[in-house]
Amino acid sequence: MKNISLFEPHDMGSIQLENRVVMAPMTRTRTSLGDIPNAMMAKYYGQRASAGLIIAEAADIAPHGKGYLWTPGIYSDAQVEGWQLVTNEVHQNGGRIFLQVWHVGRMSHTSMMPDGQAPWGVTDVQAVGSDVFAHDANGRLTFVPASAPRMLGTEELPGLIADFRQAFRNAAKAGFDGIELHSANGYLLEQFLNSTHNTRSDQYGGQTVENRSRFLLEVVDAAIEELGADKIGIRFSPFGRYNSTPEDPSAEETFLYLYNELNRRGIAYIHLLYQLLPVGNMQEVTKFEETHLPDEFVKKTRDIFKGTIIWCGSFTKDAAQLALTTGWVDMIAFGRPFIGNPDLVARFKNNWSLTVADRSAYYTRNGEIGFTDFPNFNPAQEIEL
Repeated sequence: MKNISLFEPHDMGSIQLENRVVMAPMTRTRTSLGDIPNAMMAKYYGQRASAGLIIAEAADIAPHGKGYLWTPGIYSDAQVEGWQLVTNEVHQNGGRIFLQVWHVGRMSHTSMMPDGQAPWGVTDVQAVGSDVFAHDANGRLTFVPASAPRMLGTEELPGLIADFRQAFRNAAKAGFDGIELHSANGYLLEQFLNSTHNTRSDQYGGQTVENRSRFLLEVVDAAIEELGADKIGIRFSPFGRYNSTPEDPSAEETFLYLYNELNRRGIAYIHLLYQLLPVGNMQEVTKFEETHLPDEFVKKTRDIFKGTIIWCGSFTKDAAQLALTTGWVDMIAFGRPFIGNPDLVARFKNNWSLTVADRSAYYTRNGEIGFTDFPNFNPAQEIEL
């Protein structure tokens, strides 16, 4: 057991972080027309700059990578300028911020794709039973079934890597401290990694661990060339089934292979969906009972990967602190608690009560309502109550 505090500094490669609390990336659908980040988003992230690291919501690398309405992009000059508002505000408030970049692959709908084309898939298998945020037939913003994809041709993949590369350049122009590749939750990069889903017969096919890992590692190498290895993180969800991801008997082989390759490249961090599943009241968790990741796999991860390891997945303060003492993880990411508590770090440190944001505010077009209107904690009000 290690005596590590959630509130002590952490050196993530060449980047010094004030504490070990990470604000997880969360889609909030508050962009302006053209998928452009705006001053309201800058205010939102600036309010939460006390996190040791903010990972901004996923940004589309190109119009064909979009799977949810009103999510930001990182491919146009106007989007870069919008993101500059965000990074400036966070840095002025003493924070550090990475941008999560993604391509959703088959998790899209024709109404969001350029010229109404089919989503871009690793294969042509549809994500049956999984939804994306779009307009329905009546024009209402809601969740609709993902459309059937078309399989990307081998000859198209170099162009797709070029789109990622341009996104990395744009993230640097926008002032981000680094980027996180979204290779989790059934989106494009994870679609390549899954040996059950990836039935391709080319050099990117799922039959061997080298082939199914090839596309991700080529994207990582492009990111390193543009930004440097110490500015790169990756989000994984090993053994996950989100977005109709099929069970993968080769998952452990794939991820341990990737951890070795990523460690050799010296990237800053890997961000794992640990998915804490406690027994009893979430506010009273003091031990782990069942998790999304087996202990033996987690130990192997720590043995192989020498950079920073981040966990996310319904952690409370006490559960996060306990996790750090295992030595298997360096930082803990919190998502929903940051929505209603911009000062979450201070609330944790002082054992102040938390505001629970209503789920109806997660994906809306209601401006600042449920977005930037949550106040910092006022101890005087707590005493009066």
